Amino acid sequence: MNTVKILVHKELSTTFNSWSIYIGYTLFFCICGFFAWLSNNNLFYIGQANMMQVFNIINWTQFFLIPALTMKSVADEKRNGTIELLLTKPVRTADLVGSKFFSNLIITTLALVLTFPYCLTLSFLGEMDYGAVLLGYLGVIAMSSCYISIGIFSSALSRTAVSAFFISLGIGLCFQFLFGVLATKIGTGIFADIFNYLSMEEHFDSLSRGIFDSRDLIYFGSVTTAFLALSKFFICKSRF
Repeated sequence: MNTVKILVHKELSTTFNSWSIYIGYTLFFCICGFFAWLSNNNLFYIGQANMMQVFNIINWTQFFLIPALTMKSVADEKRNGTIELLLTKPVRTADLVGSKFFSNLIITTLALVLTFPYCLTLSFLGEMDYGAVLLGYLGVIAMSSCYISIGIFSSALSRTAVSAFFISLGIGLCFQFLFGVLATKIGTGIFADIFNYLSMEEHFDSLSRGIFDSRDLIYFGSVTTAFLALSKFFICKSRF
């Protein structure tokens, strides 16, 4: 755990010393702000003091931004030859993957702080269910964890950051959109149930509505763990 802390600190120092992260935060804030307050279907138009629409905006914004954030995580280490240097030191592959995951999760969680003023504004406009808001943020963080693990896996699988970005986007699209569409097309039966369960949107919707179901958290935890395990496997494979 000490090794992970050191590596996380190194990752965060490198990230926040770069101007690109601040551009990313600005872009995230502007996109969320535009769709929440200035679009045709804005929060004033809905006329309800809840954060559901904001959470959906955050979800789709992170869907595109997190692959851009994670695409260099392992691919650049491979390209620069630093991954071999890291793994010849007393650093386990699990520590390396864990540090990439937690540093990116901290970065994305900090981005959510930018949306707190939305919650504060809505609380003045009407009576808000704060329990539902907390569950919504939990859902967003859980979704972020899945996207990050998929991004790290894609980066571990690729030699370049660009290919990692498109692989991550493609896998994310399957979980975010395709599985849900297939479940709807099939309608009923075991395959419809399987695709429905695999759809992230299905699990995220219930949390964003303030409905707590432990099966949703188990799903997000399972997807995150599976892709981190695959990341570890491919990094270990590249050592030989």
